[in-house]
Amino acid sequence: MYLKEFEIRWNDLDANRHLANSSYVMYMSHTRMSFLNEHGFDTQTMEKYNVGPVVFHEHLYFFKESLGGKIKVSFELGGLSEDGKFFKFVHNFYNDKGENLASCDMQGGWMDLSSRKLTALPPELIEKIKLSPHTADFKILTKEDMRAFGRKPKNLQF
Repeated sequence: MYLKEFEIRWNDLDANRHLANSSYVMYMSHTRMSFLNEHGFDTQTMEKYNVGPVVFHEHLYFFKESLGGKIKVSFELGGLSEDGKFFKFVHNFYNDKGENLASCDMQGGWMDLSSRKLTALPPELIEKIKLSPHTADFKILTKEDMRAFGRKPKNLQF
């Protein structure tokens, strides 16, 4: 498991004086980008392959409030499609006592930055991402897993 520690700042709190929902999102985004940068998915590599990660959805589960101090955020790979196009990242949040405050399942994919369409990862990057720490329930993802919640866009009718 990859862990990153943050000191909770005053502006990370909400009106209830506990960690704001938006702060959880920012912390996990920082954690996963730190992991990826440290493990071969740095800016130069992403530019070389002209790819970037896109988020499809994030499901946050809150267990216990965080009232300040320090927080540790984990990163694990929960799933990956065989071609590397789709991924599931799992984050957990822990206080100084090691208590699990919240958890998030995030699913996304890799986008070709020229065509603006989803793309498979090149073999070199698939091998790198496979080295990520895995969750106990890691699975090979399919296109259907990305649509498991059945949500579709509903445009405004003018």
